[in-house]
Amino acid sequence: VRTYPHVPGIDFAGTVETSDDPRYAPGDKVILTGWRVGEVHWGGYATRARVKADWLVPLPQGLTTRQAMAIGTAGFTAMLAVTALEDHGLAPGADEVLVTGAAGGVGSVAVAILAHLGYSVAAVTGRPETEAYLQSLGAARIVPRADLAETVKRPLEAETWAGCIDAVGGAMLARVLGQMRYGGSVASVGLAGGAALPATVIPFLLRGVNLLGIDSVMRPYADRVRAWSRLSRDLPLDQLERMIRPATLSDLPALGPAILKGQVQGRVVVDVRG
Repeated sequence: VRTYPHVPGIDFAGTVETSDDPRYAPGDKVILTGWRVGEVHWGGYATRARVKADWLVPLPQGLTTRQAMAIGTAGFTAMLAVTALEDHGLAPGADEVLVTGAAGGVGSVAVAILAHLGYSVAAVTGRPETEAYLQSLGAARIVPRADLAETVKRPLEAETWAGCIDAVGGAMLARVLGQMRYGGSVASVGLAGGAALPATVIPFLLRGVNLLGIDSVMRPYADRVRAWSRLSRDLPLDQLERMIRPATLSDLPALGPAILKGQVQGRVVVDVRG
């Protein structure tokens, strides 16, 4: 955020009240994620918003606006990552799929989706108190963060992971790259552990490992519709409910510091009417 006053909130879902675009009519339910809304453009922490129709997607059948925001940008990103891994050959029945930062927003949804699709999920967390939560989402194994926190000592280690959704970056991502199975892919979705990547090119050259960058901000419309359609089918709603913590606008000043300290588990849904 560079200018103030400003309304944050990087995503929102609601009902169209007025529209100058033939694609949407009053009463339509819509979702917005990305497009630098909440950063450059005023965002979702408001009861009303006026945005470009190009930025919206229709709410899929089977989802409420509350459920859509429980999924939110994080869940949308998780589905983009799952799709990218599958597009590069990942299929159920292979070895374990690793999810780093698993108790966070992207990680939680990724664990639930992958488990529902039949993958064996190894979930990385540094908070022992989240282990039961991750297992309830379908994680088959918990990997302590410390097991992957060491700086890379060898460019290649034992081939362990069929795929990975990485929300951490930094040294952990470098370590994971050296543990991927031949031809495996890592979908990079975050940098909670840092933007620098202290890795070598050896995993790419000797094992054909793929590092896939996942952008959810400027994603084309067709990709967005595909991802939301899959989310409505491939994310069990009972699992989604386990992730949800309700909040109101008045809770936001306390939630910000908690997020920065890594103290938030799952998904927070802000009811702007409260």
